[in-house]
Amino acid sequence: MARITASVYTSHVPAIGAALDLGKSAEPYWQPVFQGYEPSQQWLREHRPDVVFLVYNDHATAFSLELIPTFAIGCAAEFQPADEGWGPRPVPTVVGHPELAAHIAQSVIQEDFDLTIANRMDVDHGLTVPLSLMCGKQDPVQGAWPFRVIPFAVNVVQYPVPSGRRCFQLGQALRRAVESFDEDLNVQVWGTGGMSHQLQGPRAGLINRAWDNAFLDRLIADPAGLAQVPHLDYVREAGSEGIELVMWLIARGAMADVAGAGPAPTVARRFYHVPASNTAVGHLILEDHAG
Repeated sequence: MARITASVYTSHVPAIGAALDLGKSAEPYWQPVFQGYEPSQQWLREHRPDVVFLVYNDHATAFSLELIPTFAIGCAAEFQPADEGWGPRPVPTVVGHPELAAHIAQSVIQEDFDLTIANRMDVDHGLTVPLSLMCGKQDPVQGAWPFRVIPFAVNVVQYPVPSGRRCFQLGQALRRAVESFDEDLNVQVWGTGGMSHQLQGPRAGLINRAWDNAFLDRLIADPAGLAQVPHLDYVREAGSEGIELVMWLIARGAMADVAGAGPAPTVARRFYHVPASNTAVGHLILEDHAG
């Protein structure tokens, strides 16, 4: 059967992708960010999955405010990098896993989660920047991402957005779906977005180091309690875009300890840095220990 072996959590700041694409990763401003992910790239080379279920939010590329699903799963064979206004990022096409994606959709929908099935969807920086951070720079023509990816878009742009509790429950349903898939696959679940940041209004530029690190602490040790945090707390403490952190709870809900199927995960990597284009960059790798 397929199995979930780890979860990865990372911010998906668009300027990080631009810095990498334009050859600025060694500049003093950006170097600490990229150096922070070098141990994670080595970890990924040693723990390469067959499939990554990547939770992210679309930034008005595949969807718009005219039509925006709460949860959308990409079931296509491939996904092209989106043009976000300055041309697509020079990265490889994202290769999907339609069979596993369809199985997850079937299983999760039967557990009463209403997913939108996306058989065609371009993917923006919310998905490609985490891939670049974890995999390093890839040639857009000759290169390829080292695993298949199932994109899972969550609406954290237009209210009402799903609660942390609902995302956490979805992660648990995701684990059951993966474990009921017959093919022997090594699957990782990545939660992306955040951490604290606000891009507009009187609080533009807000970063809350203390709240971010407390979130990481609770994500590791008290995910069920963290899932009960209301939206207002995210917005008040982490800024209007800090609500993206509810997506991390999908990845955390998919871990074995939440299901009572294993001990607490091992923290393989933890990293935090500010600023990166007016955003706090947070990163965590948890290794799963299913019983």
